[in-house]
Amino acid sequence: MKPGLPQGTRDFGAAVVRKRNFIFHHIRTVFELYGFQPLETPAFENLSTLMGKYGDEGDKLIFKILNNGLNDPKNIEQSKEAFQKVLLGQNDLHLTERALKYDLTIPFARYVAMNYGQLTMPFKRYQIQPVWRADRPQRGRYREFYQCDVDVVGSRSLLNEVELASIYHDVFTRLGLSGYSLQINHRKILKGIMEVCGVASQEKAILVIIDKTDKIGVEGVSAELAAIGIPADNLNKLLAVYSFSDTTQSTLAFLQEQLAGSPTGLQGVKDLAYLLGSVENLYPALHNNIRLDLTLARGLDYYTGIIFEARAPRSVKIGSIGGGGRYDDLTGLFGVPGVPGVGISFGVDRIYDVLEELGLFPENTQTSTKVLFFNLGDQESSHAFRLLQQLRSQGIPSELYHEPAKLDKQFRYAEKKNIPYAIIIGSKETEEKTFVLKDLAKGSQQVYKMEEIGNVLKHNSTS
Repeated sequence: MKPGLPQGTRDFGAAVVRKRNFIFHHIRTVFELYGFQPLETPAFENLSTLMGKYGDEGDKLIFKILNNGLNDPKNIEQSKEAFQKVLLGQNDLHLTERALKYDLTIPFARYVAMNYGQLTMPFKRYQIQPVWRADRPQRGRYREFYQCDVDVVGSRSLLNEVELASIYHDVFTRLGLSGYSLQINHRKILKGIMEVCGVASQEKAILVIIDKTDKIGVEGVSAELAAIGIPADNLNKLLAVYSFSDTTQSTLAFLQEQLAGSPTGLQGVKDLAYLLGSVENLYPALHNNIRLDLTLARGLDYYTGIIFEARAPRSVKIGSIGGGGRYDDLTGLFGVPGVPGVGISFGVDRIYDVLEELGLFPENTQTSTKVLFFNLGDQESSHAFRLLQQLRSQGIPSELYHEPAKLDKQFRYAEKKNIPYAIIIGSKETEEKTFVLKDLAKGSQQVYKMEEIGNVLKHNSTS
């Protein structure tokens, strides 16, 4: 049988893993700088924990796990009946009680609800783990992928939103993504627009369509809204608001006027004005990257306040590379009401594709081993191994070629592994207690005393 991978999954070789670790390192570093603590949750959850939390479209993408024992001949008839129910859209606990986690936010909310009495509030956590979605695989969209989430629960302060926006900027700056944009909106503004346009009863369906503006354009949105029965007058009012485009301040003023009849919508305008004003005053470096986008809806049902979506530079056609927002009663889904929260996520797999396309990975991400000791025979390799262990004890990654071989073969090995330096110790060097250090990129070499090896390699690996 020819081996293969399930569609939407990937293997990662050493070069890719190192590049991914470069991304993880900078994300984790920024999270820690902002005072967030790590958390991990299981790969799968009870199905009841996940279902009904992501909207109808999200629920369809949840990977369900078949219960144990379904292949037992005694259970065949019962299993057939359960499958029939699932095909009709009815869940059957005999068939499946668990599912792979769809995101990190709902499992986090479950964790907070279970441990609420023991947590110090506000509780600030970050999480870097894989999630799974039964989506149609395509570029930038996989069935197994990593999310990097950072959340604060137990605080209603909008200072948290300011910090989360700053985290996006700090991470993307460290990664060299200066051309990113951070789109923001507010679910209360969206709700207010529905109210003043007389379509509040169809809010959920409308938001799903509005959120597709980037993909299908205003004309496509208009056609889909008409198709779900939005009357022409109401539809024109909706499109007049969503198609408004001007400076941020002009847009806020426009919303203030349009939403005068909606206290909910006006609260959203006030919150966004605070966020944008704080960014301008407290972190002006971020100000040029942040954008108010009235079509941004973030389809997940649990958002209640400011929402974020980070997008790659326009030269890369890949869409969102991060997103999040406020969810002021998410733990209420698990019996602990009234716990406010806000969080954002980084899409590592898409960020990887963006950095790769733009050539932003540093060259040194490809290098692990710093020096290869050539193997010139049993006696010489014994001397080499002692020096090898000395370098390893000083934190310098080193290898000894596994067997005596021709020099050109050992050079090719070093070249293929991007090892920058080679150390050659022959019978002459063994007798004189010296070694030859060869810079494989420059082709130059120099002789040093063996007692100098640690200092020499430390100097060369940092220069």
